[in-house]
Amino acid sequence: MKTAILGAACLIACSSSAFAANATRSAFGALSDGSKVEAVTLSNGAGMSARIMTLGATLQSLVVPDKAGHKDDVVLGYDTAQEYLSHPDYFGASVGRYANRIAKGKFAIDGKAYTLVTNDGPNSLHGGPKGFDKRMWKIDSVSNGPEAKVVLSYVSADGEEGFPGEMKVTATYSLNEQNELKLEYRATTLKPTVLNLTNHSYFNLSGNDARDVMGNMVTLNAARFTPVDATLIPTGERRAVAGTPFDFRTPHRVGDRIRDARDQQIRYGRGYDHNYIVDGAAGTLRPAAVVNDPVSGRTMEMQVSAPGIQFYTGNFLDGTFFGKGQHSYRQGDSICLEPGVFPDSPNHADFPTSRLNPGQAYVNTMVYKFSVR
Repeated sequence: MKTAILGAACLIACSSSAFAANATRSAFGALSDGSKVEAVTLSNGAGMSARIMTLGATLQSLVVPDKAGHKDDVVLGYDTAQEYLSHPDYFGASVGRYANRIAKGKFAIDGKAYTLVTNDGPNSLHGGPKGFDKRMWKIDSVSNGPEAKVVLSYVSADGEEGFPGEMKVTATYSLNEQNELKLEYRATTLKPTVLNLTNHSYFNLSGNDARDVMGNMVTLNAARFTPVDATLIPTGERRAVAGTPFDFRTPHRVGDRIRDARDQQIRYGRGYDHNYIVDGAAGTLRPAAVVNDPVSGRTMEMQVSAPGIQFYTGNFLDGTFFGKGQHSYRQGDSICLEPGVFPDSPNHADFPTSRLNPGQAYVNTMVYKFSVR
């Protein structure tokens, strides 16, 4: 089988005294229609844990120690499963079929036109109104050992949300003793289609919502980004970051230039909401980003196999979202780093391809490594 697009890379208690990395399967409540939601918690001997729920193959919680050893949840989200549907904003979700935007909800494959629901102004966003984030995934396996692991799967029907081809998708989360959380998406299709899977976690390294992220130091290994129009669709240009507020090749505070109204791209995005072209060869796992919270000392280093990474500062959070512990989530309370192909790639022949054919395997791998400084 060929590899295409992004390249490689309980109640049952699945624990063992022989290893510190454990996986535990449990109930996580129910939806309003009565559907039962499950969760798997991965944990290691260093005090780090990740909870993944079957609704949306969502990273619901990520607990990481700070420099003093205090443990906090560093991703935004909700305390109950139903809230992820009642007040959706993709918190921690596995997003597809097509993460990010497709212009006017239209694309063509081999001359055949397809039309999607437009759920973001004139454009289709994150797979449509009922994308992968709102679907119930199945737990295929749960295991422990040197790393704790859960594999979830979902079968997307031909024509779902307007996309062609029946598709089998898996999301594999694993946590090792080096405080590395690895996430790998894989997919196959029965018809030619387009695909862009990513994880949409909102990170706040101070601990869910203790402080905003304006003081966080961010490094992005990207010399270019893709500018957008007023509807956040790429213009097709690959612009150098040098001399712009988008240059994070050396560490910068998130808040230093996020309000620079002289830059039209900042105005269009209401801050940062742009795709960066990650340096190095797409399809190989390589360093993409570093985020450091100087107060807690928590540092997240991110490696990706994807050609791009969307840097987003929660610009559409307006204080009406009440998340874990009834915190009010506002603009600037978090950072998203979403690896994938470029937005609107199906409509740009010179962008990395989002096409997946029968007989090919789609793979998108990302690694989040946590430490303290």
